[in-house]
Amino acid sequence: MNEPQEQQAPLRTASFWQTIRAVGWSFLGVRKNSEFQADIGRLNPFHIVVAGIVGAVIFVLSLIALVNWVVAK
Repeated sequence: MNEPQEQQAPLRTASFWQTIRAVGWSFLGVRKNSEFQADIGRLNPFHIVVAGIVGAVIFVLSLIALVNWVVAK
């Protein structure tokens, strides 16, 4: 009746830097499916949201700065 439970290695969570790196590669659209599947299990969803918002804000601000620089010339 009691089946032996399989012991699995504890899943390591990714650091915030690894999350930023994964989100950055996702912004560019160059992610291997195997890396994406591995990241699904270890990335913290809160870190993904924060890194995505920060990345989007940096992207928009850099575009605004580029346009202002080009128009000023």
